[in-house]
Amino acid sequence: MLWARDKVPEYLLGKVQLISTVTFAALFSVFFFIAVVPSSNLLFPQLETSQILDLSLLVYGLGLLLVSLSRRLMYACREWVGQRFGRYLWWCLLEILLVAGAYLVLVGIGERKGLYDQNLSLAILTVRTVMYCLMTLGIPYLLAGMFFAIRDKDQTIRMIHYGNVVSDEEFPVREEQKITLFDNNGAMKLSINADSLYFIESDDNYIKVWYTDSKDVLKQYMLRCRLKTIEDSFRDSDLVRCHRKYIVNMSKVRVLSKERNGYVLELNADLIDPIPVSKTYEETVLSRFNARGGLSAPLG
Repeated sequence: MLWARDKVPEYLLGKVQLISTVTFAALFSVFFFIAVVPSSNLLFPQLETSQILDLSLLVYGLGLLLVSLSRRLMYACREWVGQRFGRYLWWCLLEILLVAGAYLVLVGIGERKGLYDQNLSLAILTVRTVMYCLMTLGIPYLLAGMFFAIRDKDQTIRMIHYGNVVSDEEFPVREEQKITLFDNNGAMKLSINADSLYFIESDDNYIKVWYTDSKDVLKQYMLRCRLKTIEDSFRDSDLVRCHRKYIVNMSKVRVLSKERNGYVLELNADLIDPIPVSKTYEETVLSRFNARGGLSAPLG
């Protein structure tokens, strides 16, 4: 399955998105318990309703703790997880199996202490428990992913490549190339000439836009937006992704040099430190740089 080798969309691995997914899964589980527990003897016929409720509440707290820790670890390993969509799916499946395993352990402990007698084979109990966890975690994971995908598409559509500026003055052709940026709520926050923008830096769910004002002073503007949205919206412009944290304006690149840790880009501004190029984006950056006839420096 080739899709399993695709990169994971960044909107699934952001801190806010991961926290929101855990929160939604927790709320969905509460609703599921309330709806299912009264008739849950269909799943666990050998247990009394009160016993099922006690087990459900106990595993709910333990499961929430396990999922929270897992998502925290996923965020720490997001670069590795994000390289393959298959890794993300396996991670989610292992979370579900981990919670199911915790439930089985609690059932086993209860039986040994004589709190109740399950009277089910381990195989049947395991299958039913996994199905239970798939419903309480798999459904909210799927719904949360769909919600973030739709919101990401909406943000991308709202982004404008070259702003349609309404004015009673005639602008030179060069100045008509405007870069207009919107925040996550679709509100326009910044509109500048393409020639004034140097690079965009990611800061979790925010971005920092580095540009020069009318007095040629380097400034930065921060807004709540994802770098992936900028990359998709300005794919056909001079804005090129070179690193998971950076998008650069290729028209501002003065020198491309190769150092021991990889390529770096030097921009036409002394106050800006060289920007690294990660291996993921090397081919694209080299192609765009050579197409512009830029200068390159030898291995340092």
